[in-house]
Formats: sequence, structure tokens, C-alpha cells
Amino acid sequence: MKRRFNWNSRVTVGMIIGLLSPFLCIPLTILIISWAQHYSFSLFWDRFLMDLNVMSKFLSLSIIPNLIWFYVFLNKERYDLARGIIVGSALFLPFIIYVNLIR
Repeated sequence: MKRRFNWNSRVTVGMIIGLLSPFLCIPLTILIISWAQHYSFSLFWDRFLMDLNVMSKFLSLSIIPNLIWFYVFLNKERYDLARGIIVGSALFLPFIIYVNLIR
């Protein structure tokens, strides 16, 4: 039996979580990489803001915490929220493909 995809408010909430989570994790990602590379946070932050290629790479790394949200919602059987996390994560894909492959 084929299941239809029904868009509802929980999918929208999951999508919003999937979109906001990477933006909140970007400073943490930059901080961890700056500690690992023994550089200052401000140097990496400036490179993140000025260079689209670097921005794409940090954004790709900051999407990884969405896997935690996805796993939590799957375990709690909140499939609509998990589906929204996937949609929110996939919305970053056009920017990343544009910067890495087309530009």
C-alpha cells in the first residue's frame, strides 16, 4: 500500500527546526574547528562571512546536528517532525550545490 505525503503543521514545525538548527550551530562548528586548528575564532568567522566556498563548507558541517533531531523524532515516533527535518535540511542543498559545483 502506498502512503501519501500529507503536509501538516508538524511537518512545518520540523522544517523550521531543520532550518534554524544549522544557523544556531554554525558558531559552534566554527568554534570547534578553530580550536582544532589552533586559530582564533574571529579569523574563521571573517572567512565564513567573506568567502562563499568556506561558507558552504561550514554550512554543510552545521547541518549534521539535524541528524540528532531526526533520530530523536524517529525514536519518539513523531514521523511528521522527522519528515520536516529532512525537508529543512534539503533546503540548504541548492546553495551548497551552486557554490561547490556551478560557481
